Amino acid sequence: MCKTLNRWFERLLETISVGLLISLAVVVVLAVAYRKGGASLVWYDEVAAVQLAWLTYYGSALAALKRGHLGFSGLFFSLPTGVRTVLFVFSELVVIGFFAVIGWAGWYLLEVFGDETLISLAWLPLSFTQSVIPVGAALFIVAELLSMPDAWQKARAGIDYEMVAIEEAIEEAQRPS
Repeated sequence: MCKTLNRWFERLLETISVGLLISLAVVVVLAVAYRKGGASLVWYDEVAAVQLAWLTYYGSALAALKRGHLGFSGLFFSLPTGVRTVLFVFSELVVIGFFAVIGWAGWYLLEVFGDETLISLAWLPLSFTQSVIPVGAALFIVAELLSMPDAWQKARAGIDYEMVAIEEAIEEAQRPS
């Protein structure tokens, strides 16, 4: 069941991230075409900045699910099992705690914005655009929790998940199409 939930969550984050990437590309290309045509869209830079922020939050949750963020795996896996175990638990608590604080601060920020709107699109509430902060933090925490059992087993066994991912990518690239 956990693998099914992981797969479903991964597909959800991939779909949202790809959708955001495509919509960002459309907005930028549209803005370039309008500017080339002698007109300018007054809203595109503000909307593109918001889309980029959203893409960053959703993409970082996807990377967390795949344990794809930068780390020090060589150093980590060179440590004895007991130290690795303690360090694993500590790092997970720090990451989850950090994103819990980010989520709380993001939620508080939504209240601070109140009825403010984007400058160029007065009908779009700032609280909607900034809602990605608590939502993204929650998604990151869920991704950490979903990927934790597998990461825990690999950490205990001394299996470097980055090396496994590299080896799998090499095998996949060498398979005949």
